[in-house]
Amino acid sequence: MFEGNIVKNELHDLIRQIEQENGITFSNTQKVLLSIEGSITAILDVLYGTVSIFTLNQDYINADASKSELLNVDECEEIHLREVLIHGKGKPMIYAKSYIPLSRYREKSREDIVKGKLPIGRILKKYEVESRRMINEIYIEKPSSTLRELFHTSEEFISRDYVVIENGKIIMWTKESFPISYFSKEI
Repeated sequence: MFEGNIVKNELHDLIRQIEQENGITFSNTQKVLLSIEGSITAILDVLYGTVSIFTLNQDYINADASKSELLNVDECEEIHLREVLIHGKGKPMIYAKSYIPLSRYREKSREDIVKGKLPIGRILKKYEVESRRMINEIYIEKPSSTLRELFHTSEEFISRDYVVIENGKIIMWTKESFPISYFSKEI
């Protein structure tokens, strides 16, 4: 008989805790989307066919104290705010908001980020940026007025936020959200 070592899976434990606290059970697809440490767009492409990205808002802002802490940058450093909607199968799928310290990117990748036509995961792949994602939080929340309008629902949303790290430096903070009923049925 084989005996293996138990490997601690903190994301699994966090997802189970959220399910227990809210009396729900996430589908396998929802669990994958919440815990994937790679490109969520790539997963959606595989599951649903090619998805599109719509840039809702882009702006240059100065990092306040909270954004400075999220990104590990100096206060007042200029960062790029980017809000997008991932769309597929004729409907919005995921809303994403990112703060990006552009000073940490090479010129060509900076240009693609500012154009807002490609998902960040595809940009990182295109320029062969060796990075990793570290999930900070997964949670259920009431929708903002923006989310209610974009998704035409007032149901609760499942959200996660994470950072992308390259060479020990945070190159992006992102929050992704989708209605709790989305992706609830297995394909």
